[in-house]
Amino acid sequence: MAGSVSADRGRARQAAQRVLRRHSGSGRSLSRMRLAINLGYYGLGADDDKLAMAQEADRSGYAVAWVAEAYGSDAPTVMAWVAAQTEHIDVGAAVMQIPARSPAMTAMTAATLDHLSGGRVRLGLGVSGPQVSEGWHGVPFAAPLGRTREYVEIVRRALRRETLAFEGRHYQLPLPGGPGKALKMTLRPRRADLPLYLAAVGPKNLELAGEIADGWLAIFFSPEHSAESMAAVRAGRARSSLADPADPLAGFDIAPTVPVCVTDDLEAARAAIAPYAALYVGGMGSRERNFYHQLACRMGFEREAAVIQDLYLDRRHRDAADAVPLDFIDATSLIGPPDPIRDRLGAYAEAGVGTLGIRPYAATPEGRREEIRTMARLLDEAGLSG
Repeated sequence: MAGSVSADRGRARQAAQRVLRRHSGSGRSLSRMRLAINLGYYGLGADDDKLAMAQEADRSGYAVAWVAEAYGSDAPTVMAWVAAQTEHIDVGAAVMQIPARSPAMTAMTAATLDHLSGGRVRLGLGVSGPQVSEGWHGVPFAAPLGRTREYVEIVRRALRRETLAFEGRHYQLPLPGGPGKALKMTLRPRRADLPLYLAAVGPKNLELAGEIADGWLAIFFSPEHSAESMAAVRAGRARSSLADPADPLAGFDIAPTVPVCVTDDLEAARAAIAPYAALYVGGMGSRERNFYHQLACRMGFEREAAVIQDLYLDRRHRDAADAVPLDFIDATSLIGPPDPIRDRLGAYAEAGVGTLGIRPYAATPEGRREEIRTMARLLDEAGLSG
């Protein structure tokens, strides 16, 4: 096992170094990247540290601070809290859940936050999963692709201050046969083209993101395993009215969140990140319907993903985390000493990443802030700062 991991790590590092040498020798530069900080969920501990990390990222030139929601804290409230105490960094929803709000309410919230923040909002949307959609919000999960397509169209129309008259399969505005009136937003949004991202995992969702969104919020993104996902995004982008036919991905933001642990102790890094990986691969959904589990299988970790899921659904969460292999963590994270991490950044740029979100995993608040500063320095040293 250790020999296999070392060999895989060595091949990944060598590939990243070849990418950098190839581009430096050809006179062609890699795509520039911006950094983001992912603050995750509020209310699960160390909440003051989340604000401190956002402020450190703001000082370090990061592009955006992403905020999550599931069935605890909501994203817009935390976005407003962060925006009020930072100066330059964008605040982004990663994500606002589609079943949690009507599309008009989402447009109102995004437009209001964009005004209050001085034009610093990025709107990320996602359908969540059937357990949360139906169990928490009471909204059917059926036909998520069609529901998302209609939802995004209504949000965009509202942000353009169009009068909302919409006849879809999932949404009708106004409701037929009643006293409803087609309305338009009274607030004038700062930006009718406010950046809109979709969280997507499966191939059809990835195509939809490419077709109707301005960016893709990715999870468990591995440059070495990204070809299939990127092909799906390109296929959708080729059909998009938003795309430049000469360069369909131009202006489309590939925005993964990547765990970061700067350390010489790879096993300690694996142990720190493994509970997060186990939660998603093993427990974020049912046995039959877990999109993250399916992604791990497509990446070649079928056997390991099955073990993780069995343990997690049996409520053996610690054992599930212990079962997450270092190979998976290494493929989907940035772990190790600074120099190898710097070298690997080229692989993300080569894969098409535009905004590289990081989630620091150092053990202390100061250690996490130092990782934020370190990543800014390493991106600059790699010549990839955008």
